[in-house]
This record gives sequence, C-alpha cells and structure tokens, in this order.
Amino acid sequence: MPLDSPIISFTILIAAILIIPPVFERLRLPGLVGLLVAGVILGQSGLRLLNSESDTIQLLSDIGKIYLMFVAGLEIDLVQFRKTRDRSIGFGFLTFIVPLVTGIGIGQLFHFGWNASFLIGSLLASHTLLAYPIVSRLGVVTNEAVTVTIGATIFTDTGALLVLAICVGIHAGGFSSLSLFSLLAGLAIYAVAILFGLDWAGKAFFQRSGDEEGKQFLFILLALFIASVGAQVIGVEKIVGAFLAGLAVNDVLGRSPIREKIEFVGSVLFIPCFFVDMGLLIDIPAFLKTLGSLGLTAAIVGGLIGSKFVAAWLAKLWYGYSRNEGLTMWSLSLPQVAATLAATLVAYQSLNPAGDRLIPETVLNSVIVLMIVTSILGPILTAKFANQLPLASSDSLHGAPSIWWEDQYCDISDRTQRTFKVLVPIYNPQTQRNLLELAALLSSHEAGQVVTLAIAKAHIHMDAPELETTLTQTQQLLDQAIAIGEDFGVPVTTKIRIDDEVALGISRTSREVQANLVVMGWSSTTGLRARLFGSVIDKVFWSSHCPVAVTKLRISPAAVRRILVPVDGLTEQSARTVRFAQVLADVNQAQVILLHIFPRRTASMQMEQFMRHLLNFVARDQTASTIEVKTLAHDNVAVAILQEARTCDLIVLHTIRHRTSAGLEVSNVTSQVVQEAPCSFILFGERA
Repeated sequence: MPLDSPIISFTILIAAILIIPPVFERLRLPGLVGLLVAGVILGQSGLRLLNSESDTIQLLSDIGKIYLMFVAGLEIDLVQFRKTRDRSIGFGFLTFIVPLVTGIGIGQLFHFGWNASFLIGSLLASHTLLAYPIVSRLGVVTNEAVTVTIGATIFTDTGALLVLAICVGIHAGGFSSLSLFSLLAGLAIYAVAILFGLDWAGKAFFQRSGDEEGKQFLFILLALFIASVGAQVIGVEKIVGAFLAGLAVNDVLGRSPIREKIEFVGSVLFIPCFFVDMGLLIDIPAFLKTLGSLGLTAAIVGGLIGSKFVAAWLAKLWYGYSRNEGLTMWSLSLPQVAATLAATLVAYQSLNPAGDRLIPETVLNSVIVLMIVTSILGPILTAKFANQLPLASSDSLHGAPSIWWEDQYCDISDRTQRTFKVLVPIYNPQTQRNLLELAALLSSHEAGQVVTLAIAKAHIHMDAPELETTLTQTQQLLDQAIAIGEDFGVPVTTKIRIDDEVALGISRTSREVQANLVVMGWSSTTGLRARLFGSVIDKVFWSSHCPVAVTKLRISPAAVRRILVPVDGLTEQSARTVRFAQVLADVNQAQVILLHIFPRRTASMQMEQFMRHLLNFVARDQTASTIEVKTLAHDNVAVAILQEARTCDLIVLHTIRHRTSAGLEVSNVTSQVVQEAPCSFILFGERA
C-alpha cells in the first residue's frame, strides 16, 4: 500500500503519539519534545514516512493548531483573573511589553525587517502556565504573586495574537493606514461578537439541551470552528478566533463533564498531531546550521529569559512582593509552548505575493529550541522558588463550618434544623451491605437517617415485562436494606426511581429528599469509554448538590481502626475531608493519620511552616478521635501514600485533576492510588 494513503499516514501518526511521549517522560523530558522528535524521525530528514504537505497531515495539524489555542483560552482561570484584575493587567503589560521590545531589538540586530521584528517580539511576549501543577501541589496557588501571574496570561496571549494578526496582514501586501484601521476596527467588532455572542448562545443552548451531552459537545466544536472561520473572513488568522472562542465558552462550560471531554479529545489526538507536524517541518541540516551559528538562537533564548526576568522584577518592585515571589513570577512566565508555537507556525507559513515567508526557517528553528529550553527550565525553577513561598495560614480555615456535610454558604439556623440524610444508591447485592453499614455509621453519629435508592432503567412502555421484572428485583434489594438498617438502629427510607440516566437519577433524588451526603460504590473511571462518555461517578460528582463519598470497601466499615487522610494543602475542601474522616473515626474509636508529602528539595522553612499551620488546625478541633500528623519527603506522591496505606484500613481522598495549557494531562495521583490501594478507600468530593 502506498505510504501517502490517508489511512496509512493516520495509522503512523497514532502509533507515534502513543509510543514516543511516554519514552521521553521516563527520561524526565517533556512529552511534547518527544512528539517533535517523532516528527523529525518520520519526516523528510528521517524515514520519510510522513509528508507535511499531504492533505491528511495539513488537516490534522490545522485542527490541532486551533484546538491548542482554543484550550489555551478555555483554561485561563477567569475567576482568578477577576480577583486580582488590576495587578494581573499590570504584570501582563510588563511581561508583554518588555519581551516585545526585546524581540524587536533582536530582529533589528539580525537585520530583519520591522514587520518580522515585531512578529519576533510577539512570539516572546506570551507565556504558557506549564508549571501550574507544581504550585498547586506546593499549596501556594492562593499566593497573590502566583494568582497575578495566572491572570496575566489572558493579557499576554491576547496581545501576542493581536500583533500576529497585524503582522500577517501587513505581510500579505497592499497594507495602508486605512486598511490597518479597518483591520483593528473589524477585529474589535468581531471580538465583542464572539466573546458576548458565544457566551449568550452557549448558555441558552445548554439550558435548552438539558442533559444531552452529545449535542452540547457538538455545539462547542461548532462554536470553535465558526469562530475560526469568522476570523479568516475578516482577514485575521484563525487561531485568534479559536483563542477568543475558548474565552467565550469558559463560563458556559465551567467544570462540567463536557469540558473534560473536549480537552480529552484534543489532548490525545489533534494537539499531538500539531506537534508532530512541527517536527516534520524541521530540516535537520538547516537546524544544525542554526544551532552551529548560535547567534540568533542564543539571542532569542537569552532575550526571552532576560526580558521575562526584568518584567517580573519590575512587578516585584511595583507591588512590593518578596524576592521569592518575584522569582516565582519569572519562572511561571518562562515556558513558551501554546501561543508561541501556534503563532510561529502561522508566521512561517504566511507568504506575501512574492512568495517570501514572514519569518525564515532560522527563526522557526530558534523558537523550537526556545520551547524545549523553557519547557524544561521553567518548571525546574518554579519548583525551586515556589518552595520558598509562605503558605496560606490555617487561620483562613477558622470560619469553616462546624457541620462538615453542609454547604459553607447555607444559613446556620437552616443547618441545625434539617435532619441529616445519607442517600445510598444500591444496585449490587454483593457490595450493598458495606455501603449501608457506612451510611448507617455516619447517620448514627449525626442522629440522622438513611435513604436507599434503586433505579430501574426506563422503557418506552411502562407496562413492559422487562420493567416489571426489574422493579421486582429492585424491591428485593430495598427490603434487604431495611433489614440492615434495623441491625444498626438507624431509620431507613426506600425509594424506587424509573429513569433513563442513572447518574442524573441519583442527583435528582438526592435533591428531592434534601440529602446531605451521597454514598455510592466504586466503578472504573478509566478506559476510553469512561473518558469519552463519562462514568456514573464523574456525572454524580458534577451534578450533585451535596458532598459525594465514592467507596470501595474491602472490610466492614465498623472494623476500620486506622484512617489515612493525605492532605495536600490547607484548603476548605481538605478541611472538610479531614472532618469527614474524623466522623467515621469517632464512631469506631479509630485513629486518623493526616499525611502531607513534600518534594525532597522542599525548603525546611516551608515544611516547618506547613506543619505549624496543620497542627494549629488540628488543635482547634474538639472531636474525640485521635489524630496523628505525619510528613514525608518523597518526589512521588502516589507511591508515598501507597506505602503508608499498608498499615491502614482505609484511605480517604479527594480528587484533583490538572492539565497544562497545551492540553496534555499531568499525572493524576488520585487515579494511581485508587488503582493500587492495598486497603479500602473513599473518594470524598464536593460540587465544583
């Protein structure tokens, strides 16, 4: 079969995306670098199995390019931006204008035209929050300097794409002051239409479509491509439209399951195709020649590092931040991945009527080197400097609600008047006893009651024999549940619901009965089907109005004597998780072990500070359970938790998921612990 067959090309791409990145990650190199290397190996400089000029590669790369910018816009935290809007804009201006001027100077130094020089400056002006998972793990996300840097991303990315749009327009020829004004006016009108129009249309569509996630997914994809096509219509590069579309649907999606599906599709397919295509464009002889001359590459890499440092230091002086806060801002703003690479490819492929490129191959090669250097250097420096930042004080949790199972915003009088209710969906006779025992123990502690729920799959005809059989079986399960409740002296109420969607049936019933907690059994959330269509657990976590405890119990809950609770930071969520564990410990006279894992190179000052805050938090609690606070120095959080779990009966976790702006998933500690746990576990989570 010919190698230029679309199916053959696609098969080779999928194989490369699947095999190469994990190899580089084992070598402690970014998986993105592996995708670039895969492109070089498979391209004209290597095995010649893929051709960047083929229709298949160009289509997948174009989709990956706009998907990359869409995800970059989608992952900008607008809530964080609004909290420190003025300072984020201030730092955003500094970390945009200083690299822009530096890039212009580099362009002029190497005798590029003014248009190309401005374009080089814009490539240095944006930044990618590649090290966000590091500051999150260290518990310093709430530090103002970190929050300001996160918020500044919206300014730098928007500004860089605006400069790109102007430079590409000028390079296309026939550009005048009038056409420049027309372009800016058209871009302003277009941006307002996209940001407000898609936001309004998205909210209206999601409200009308209800639970139809397939239609919602298609709507978001349609919005992305309409915005990209609209950008081309007004004479602007399509990645500008994709970025604006990401910002526009940010509030629409929130943290819904649709958001994860969109990111998943991009991260496993389209975005990697874009990086492989970047590798296909690398001409090894020309690349080595660029590195050999060193001048331009060293100037771009050095100029980026230096200009980002100057911008961060000016912000430090301007806002009165500490030395380590200024250095953390610098390291967070160093990585150049998403907007930089997408804009570079657009500029490289932009031709004027004479057939000349906006930027030559030497700039393309230098930017690839810049990406590799900064994507490695930025996270390393962030881990070093963020280690020295002060942690949020435990005093911020002093106002945490004493009733752990209620919404922190509920009225106190309403909390005390309501009866505590635990909803237990049952469907597996082999696991329902342990679930009901856990619910009964929690209910007895709060003098509450248990509500058991059995869901029968709906049929078109309500008199269908299959439905009658299902209802009979579910009633038998509920009768057994009543007997178990009597054993523990806890009142049990039973409910049968006929519903098309199990997860939403659980969430709707919990709201109808005003449940305070949902206790449900564990089912796998891994695998392609669960990732694409969402598991029952994912949907209940997202849609439930109250906390949800997902359990896999190997022993009777009444036999639990040692409960391990990993604590990653002093947050409201971690405080509630600790209190949930304490309630179960009080019933069983068990011991709670609070475990915090530090990276091995964590500063001793920060370790001591966290321990002090954690001990203060524990000392304020008046519960009868015994609490032990333990810390470990380990670079693999999941392995450390699993080691400690060997001497415990139960692990209580809350779920955390992080993704980089490039759309690639970062290691999920919770998933690994759940898969390899040597004892029972409970995932305790609240609504997003």
